[in-house]
Amino acid sequence: MSTENTFTGAPLVGDNLALDFINTKYVVDGKSHDCFSDDKSVANWLKSVGLLPDIKDQQIPTGLLTEAREFRDMARNIVNAAMNKTPVNLGLINRLLETGRPTRQLEWDEELQKFRTVVYQSAGSASGLLWPIADALINLVTSDKFEFVRQCEAHDCILLFHDLSKSHRRRWCSMATCGNRMKVAAFRSRKKP
Repeated sequence: MSTENTFTGAPLVGDNLALDFINTKYVVDGKSHDCFSDDKSVANWLKSVGLLPDIKDQQIPTGLLTEAREFRDMARNIVNAAMNKTPVNLGLINRLLETGRPTRQLEWDEELQKFRTVVYQSAGSASGLLWPIADALINLVTSDKFEFVRQCEAHDCILLFHDLSKSHRRRWCSMATCGNRMKVAAFRSRKKP
């Protein structure tokens, strides 16, 4: 496992954890980019979105890259299936939800002198680290606001986003990138003789 920081910034434009995870594989200028190159790059992405406390390289579960890529492909398939109202094999996500589920325990709080519930997320397995994303995905696809999940309208962009704008008329993953490019292209095409 490499000790250098191998995470390259994925665009966080999805307005949803699961969509941002799916968007870690994207296209720029016709070239596919994958933010996940090794286990550490996945761990660094998880840190960047607040899902992983600082852990040392030797604590990163082996196989995290493989499971993250497999789950990311499945997550995109699930979102596409939900958008197209078609069924899809759910075996992988259901396995991840089962094996990565956090545990709840009842503990005595000595300071407060009362019982409390404590939730422990398993950082020792790839499924445990990816569980919050799977949970966000099932909440998204079963939400009554799922209808506002969109793919960027730029012809060369595959990024997904949850349109939470008041009018639900958002067209691009980001106005700063795709929106401006598409508006400039439309302006130029109108100005051509």
